[in-house]
Amino acid sequence: MSDGHGPSPETPPGWAAEQPPPYGAPQTSPWTAPGSQQEEAPPGPGPGPQPAYQQAPYQQPQPGYGYMMQPPPLRPGIIPLRPLTLGDILDGTIKLVRSNPKAVLGLSAIAALLTAIPIAIGQAFVFDSMSATLANPAAADEADLSGMYGGVVAQYGGLIVSYVVSFVVVTLLTGLLTRILGRAVFGGKITAAEAWQLTKSRLPALFGVVGLMALMVVIPLAVFVLLIAALIAAGVGDGSSGQVGVIIAVTLLLGVLYLAYALVIQTRFAFAAPAVVLEGRGAIDALKRSWNLVSGDFWRVLGILILTQLLVGFIAGFLEIPFSLAGTFLGILGAGSVGSAVVATVLIAIGGTLGAMITYPFQAGVAGLLYADRRMRSEAFDLVLQTAAIEQQRQGWVHSSADDLWHPSNSAGQ
Repeated sequence: MSDGHGPSPETPPGWAAEQPPPYGAPQTSPWTAPGSQQEEAPPGPGPGPQPAYQQAPYQQPQPGYGYMMQPPPLRPGIIPLRPLTLGDILDGTIKLVRSNPKAVLGLSAIAALLTAIPIAIGQAFVFDSMSATLANPAAADEADLSGMYGGVVAQYGGLIVSYVVSFVVVTLLTGLLTRILGRAVFGGKITAAEAWQLTKSRLPALFGVVGLMALMVVIPLAVFVLLIAALIAAGVGDGSSGQVGVIIAVTLLLGVLYLAYALVIQTRFAFAAPAVVLEGRGAIDALKRSWNLVSGDFWRVLGILILTQLLVGFIAGFLEIPFSLAGTFLGILGAGSVGSAVVATVLIAIGGTLGAMITYPFQAGVAGLLYADRRMRSEAFDLVLQTAAIEQQRQGWVHSSADDLWHPSNSAGQ
């Protein structure tokens, strides 16, 4: 028995004795006789069995506190519709060629062939003039020397003609490839004829952009050459070694400064052509647009452009060097025969065409995707692209209205 102050000695071990209710609480008994009335308990849980502890539903463990699985970015075409990494840009450029090889490689081949033929013809003249001299060096007279000089002039003349042709052809090619890229971002394809129809109205602005950039590069170069020529003319009369050292030092310094200036121009205005073709801007407005897009990410854009030049230079050289070497040896050792000169010209043209077929679309693709990346980073343009991609997935096809999305009025950041 308990006296109300603790368990009795007879309480079995591990059992708690029943405690009296607190003062003022209604007296209840765990046992109730049949028919007996019991005082109502106050509202609330009674002394009976309580419900089990309600635990929150079990959740699957997540990788890290507060982590939420993000859905993969939309990728209806050659790139994911989010800010791009270097790998995305290079992969997207390769996919641009693979997704539309007829238009991209066909146009690039035509442009490359038109620019390679003048150089090959000039080189053939050099081989023809050099072969006679190499065959009989002791008999080389004034006529032979004049012929050799004529070959050199022909070579450089062909190079100048190639630059002029390249100015026209590569400008056209850049516009056409940019239009193809603008549709390929959404998974659409476009033929060369359709690209031409959409791009031909933008050609004056494209040529304006290229002409202005050429002036910005050529005028400082002309000033640089004239300054070096003046220093050399002033130092030749002196003839002292110190004067020659000064001329060399100034030449190297100006060369480094000009190279830095040319890289800045190329980087700052790298997006002018996409702005002309995809946004419908004029030449001056496109240059301003490119300058503003590059601002804030200059070094990254510069690094990607330089890396692209190195990559395409290596690949183009790998394709071009075997044909150039074969043509050179055949042209020199052919002893002036017409057949060897023709074969050498064809081999050099093939090598130049193969190299440029890789160079032109790769450079245009990287510039176009960098342009899209800068717009996504600075103008939240990826939201516009994602919205359009969802709508086009719902419709099940990519229509020409996707071209209008590149207009700057559609940017979420505007």
